[in-house]
Amino acid sequence: MDTFKEMVISYLFLFVAFIIDLGDAQNICAETRCGGHGPSIRFPFRLNTQADHCGYSGFNLSCTDKNDTVLELPVSVKLFVKEINYKSQVIQLYDPQHCFPRPQLQRLNLSNSSPFRFKVNSSDYLSDYALFNCSPRSENKHQYLIYCLSGSTYRVYPATEINASIISCTKMYNLYQIPVALIAVDYDKFVQLSWSTPDCKRCEVKGKKCEKSNSSPSGTQCIPTHTKGALPKLAIAGVILGSFLILLSIFTLYRFYTYDKVEKEHQAKIEKFLEDYRNFRPTRYSYADVKRITNQFTEKLGEGAYGTVFKGKLSNEIYVAVKILKTSMGNGEEFINEVRTMAKIHHVNVVRLVGFCADGFRRAVVCEFLPNDSLDKFISSTTAKNLIHNWDKLQDIAFGVAKGIEYLHQGCDQRILHFDIKPHNVLLDQNFNPKISDFGLAKLCSKDQSAVSMTTARGTMGYIAPEVFSRNFGNVSAKADVYSFGILLLEIVGGKKNVDIAIENTNQVYFPEWIYNLLEQKEDIRIFVEDDGDAKIAKKLAIVGLWCIQWHPMDRPSIKNVVQMLEGEGDKLTMPPNPFASTGPIKTRENMATKRLNNELEVIPESE
Repeated sequence: MDTFKEMVISYLFLFVAFIIDLGDAQNICAETRCGGHGPSIRFPFRLNTQADHCGYSGFNLSCTDKNDTVLELPVSVKLFVKEINYKSQVIQLYDPQHCFPRPQLQRLNLSNSSPFRFKVNSSDYLSDYALFNCSPRSENKHQYLIYCLSGSTYRVYPATEINASIISCTKMYNLYQIPVALIAVDYDKFVQLSWSTPDCKRCEVKGKKCEKSNSSPSGTQCIPTHTKGALPKLAIAGVILGSFLILLSIFTLYRFYTYDKVEKEHQAKIEKFLEDYRNFRPTRYSYADVKRITNQFTEKLGEGAYGTVFKGKLSNEIYVAVKILKTSMGNGEEFINEVRTMAKIHHVNVVRLVGFCADGFRRAVVCEFLPNDSLDKFISSTTAKNLIHNWDKLQDIAFGVAKGIEYLHQGCDQRILHFDIKPHNVLLDQNFNPKISDFGLAKLCSKDQSAVSMTTARGTMGYIAPEVFSRNFGNVSAKADVYSFGILLLEIVGGKKNVDIAIENTNQVYFPEWIYNLLEQKEDIRIFVEDDGDAKIAKKLAIVGLWCIQWHPMDRPSIKNVVQMLEGEGDKLTMPPNPFASTGPIKTRENMATKRLNNELEVIPESE
């Protein structure tokens, strides 16, 4: 096996060496182009990557990163090449900045040091110019304004002599022997340069190649397109290539023969990895691992206040979501403690932690990847929500979220308070089953602890329970997550379908109170649904949501009771007390905000 490999490799190197030698002999000065397109490049021009004898002095071309062809004229003036006519010996150029009179071109002088000359027609001629910077308010009757150099506060004019119209202007610089057309018309036009030496016109007319010749009076000679000896060398190359292909075929057959055994070994390793993954414990990754998993952070899934989420890949079968946390979040000990705690969470409705990164100041959380994005996408987007076909599925999603919260509150060794329950943090798997994610604001407490102390409010505005802001409403407890879940339920009800609500100034109506008034006044909420069965589900979700958003925690049900309410029949649910004390039937968001701000809020001190 090793001898066979060595023989194949030896033939490969022999063939490559021969091709390189053939290429050096025949193609070192071959016609080429920048990036395979653009003007053809051949003698007297040459690319700067070719040998010096391939071109003539002063005819050097180069390619830009975008494969534009560039001619460098004396005094480091570079112009882009549009076309080269070898028969008429004219090269067509344009300025990359579309402004020929720009300051860099003031050094251009084709009088002695360049083989090129400006090509002008009968209506054009060369002239010297001076450019002047003038105030836009000054009266300047000069007919030519150089737009590409002028700005909002100044104007640039050319002049061949000092006159009264520019006497108050400031001279900028001179341009020598420039075609009048470059000054008189738009500056994104092309300029034509011609050359007389070397003279290859006769070769081009005969269809032959032109090259240097020290014995010819003109300094050039014409040679046939195909040189002697090329065809025999190509035939030899064909024989070597054929032999190499035969050996490669034999090697391929041998590899195919042994492929089955090797492939089975690979499959066994993959199966073992997948089996181990079922009992996977969070792994600590380095930042280099994170970059490899995310393919250098190629595919961005989303961005929030606490970090950016990228799609990653652990293997051909396993995808993950990698959240790169902002460096300003917390300290290292708190982060590691949170990850260690999250490793103990295993529930069908909670996103599973795969691993983490704590590499210096760089921190990341690696979780399972859920392909259907967040619940927020499906209750706020008209097109996306059509993927969730019916209200039964929405009810299942609401129930799944409630079961996930119940597990966090009662199913772990320590109670986990999420403090950021919202549709954006509810992810959906391939079957639209919900999973609670993003535990960046979560707090741990013992199951017998009825209250949690806090120094600052946690969560997202609109979902934060009142007691998180002020002890006037009660102590902070697990009921804060119940409040946020209630807002989520009401958003599911109102977001199922975009509705034209026939109420004046609807966009300012405080939505939860408007739902409460519809139910209290025995009005049908079919405005959100299309049939009676859906109306019952929407009504049940709305009533449960209103129970959850009672202002005082003691008036809200526990998450266990919420699960029971969602499992039961909606007809048996009673209406909760009105949590919106107001003089009128409907308050606006502005009034609600004013009511909250008028309370004297007392900050609750936090102790870990």
